[in-house]
Amino acid sequence: MLLRLPNEIKDLVSDWLLERHPAKMRRILSLVRETRGGKLYDSGWGVRQTGEGVVAWTIGRRFELAARRLNLARRHLRLRTDLFTPPARAKGEANDVQLSLF
Repeated sequence: MLLRLPNEIKDLVSDWLLERHPAKMRRILSLVRETRGGKLYDSGWGVRQTGEGVVAWTIGRRFELAARRLNLARRHLRLRTDLFTPPARAKGEANDVQLSLF
């Protein structure tokens, strides 16, 4: 997920960068803006997680390469629902109604 700077925290992050990394602050915020169409935050569906443009694409490719190198790209876990057994129902307990859903 790409860095998100919604209105509630964008000033906090900017102040932190100014205090800790003043020489890098403009560059970092510029890269964030480049992935958000010139804004620090875009709430658009599908864009807020991934971003757009060359910088977002480059970050995505780097992530894919790292996942492949660490064998994370080919791992598909299947859930085993056959191992589930509902808990035994005790008569007269308060959760008796909820457990009847099973």
